[in-house]
Amino acid sequence: MLKASDFPADFVWGVSSAAAQTEGAASKDGRGPSIWDDFAKRKKVKGNQSPEQACEFYDRFEEDILLLKSLGIPNFRFSISWSRILPDGTGAVNKAGINFYHKLIDTCLQNGIEPWITLYHWDLPLALEKKGGWKNREIIHWFKDYAAVCLAEYGEKVKHWMLLNEPLVFTGAGYFAGYHAPGKRGMSNFLAAAYHAALAQGYVSKFIKTNYPNVQVGATFSCSFNTPYSLKEKDLNACKRVDTLLNKFFIEPNLGLGFPVKELSALKAINKHMQPGDEEMLKADFDFIGLQVYTREVIAHSFFTPYLRAKIVSASKRKVFHTNMNWEVYPDAIFEVIKLFSAYEGVKKIYITENGASFSDQLLNGRVHDFHRQDYLEKHIKKLHEASLFFPKLKGYFVWSATDNFEWTEGYKQRFGIIHINYETLERTVKDSAYWYRDFLSN
Repeated sequence: MLKASDFPADFVWGVSSAAAQTEGAASKDGRGPSIWDDFAKRKKVKGNQSPEQACEFYDRFEEDILLLKSLGIPNFRFSISWSRILPDGTGAVNKAGINFYHKLIDTCLQNGIEPWITLYHWDLPLALEKKGGWKNREIIHWFKDYAAVCLAEYGEKVKHWMLLNEPLVFTGAGYFAGYHAPGKRGMSNFLAAAYHAALAQGYVSKFIKTNYPNVQVGATFSCSFNTPYSLKEKDLNACKRVDTLLNKFFIEPNLGLGFPVKELSALKAINKHMQPGDEEMLKADFDFIGLQVYTREVIAHSFFTPYLRAKIVSASKRKVFHTNMNWEVYPDAIFEVIKLFSAYEGVKKIYITENGASFSDQLLNGRVHDFHRQDYLEKHIKKLHEASLFFPKLKGYFVWSATDNFEWTEGYKQRFGIIHINYETLERTVKDSAYWYRDFLSN
């Protein structure tokens, strides 16, 4: 049986979470509203659910950290709520918010758990969205000021910092398709938001490295292994376009390669946002990148899909085994994505910062026998081990997620956690998959 000791001695193991999905306490201790609080109030989440309570991690974080300690999990990736630090997005700092993250970080360290912080995991302060949000070029300075507050407070304690979580997702789903907060639609909204997100990563990464040279700075990117539905030329070309968007569109400008608009001409209008000096500003000083890998996508040509002329052929339509999110369980995807990103000369180190699955977990007699999730993790970690033999840039792996949580527009139906949350009582129950992960790590 594969064990953690079969990986390089310095390989990093952990679990991940996000503030907006777990903390709750939405208006407690001076926190300002975020775009997700507003989105939920507009009844845009399934079941009219909201993140207002979530898992009450804000009040129960010590309990959750002790659970992670009991499982032998040595690294915990979480995000800081921008609205809890700067309720209006800029200006006055909320001391209660500052103190909360000091307590959280200190509790991790006291229990032998290394904190890894994501600065932005989709919960933009609502006050900034009212000024245009990611469509407003000023956001690169708003984000830098927010980062400066966080690094000044926690930079001596926290070694690893991630800037933006999955910029393609929060700009694409939030500013193009409109099914994530803030609910904007249209290509012009997306291109502005995407450009400023990429620019912010380049600008703020260099700011942090200049002022805090002892910390490690990176960003996380959503990605998938993409294959064509058939060998027809139309499907092959459609797959190339989708692969460019999903896997290249954000990493390449931050590596100094520019936006890949030659391969994706529909997005070439993004360059109209460029100002003198931006080409250099876009280049990020990343010590590492995080890759978030869940599945593969099968792509077919679609005349009726604007811009991409492509569509995803769902796992259920293809009649292959899939999670409750209708994502195919395809362990080879993690190997292929690591291979793809390892080929970039500018990528120094790679961590898998999210990998996991949502299934219908049942709490019975005090146990959650989540066999499918355990099998998912076991098979993906096996492919991870294969990748570690070929790609020395691969340095670590984080399960998504530590606990069940608020899954954005899906509300609380989708359960990704290795720790079960009873949303009525907020009782925590360690799932079998967590015990498996504990035993895997303990060797």
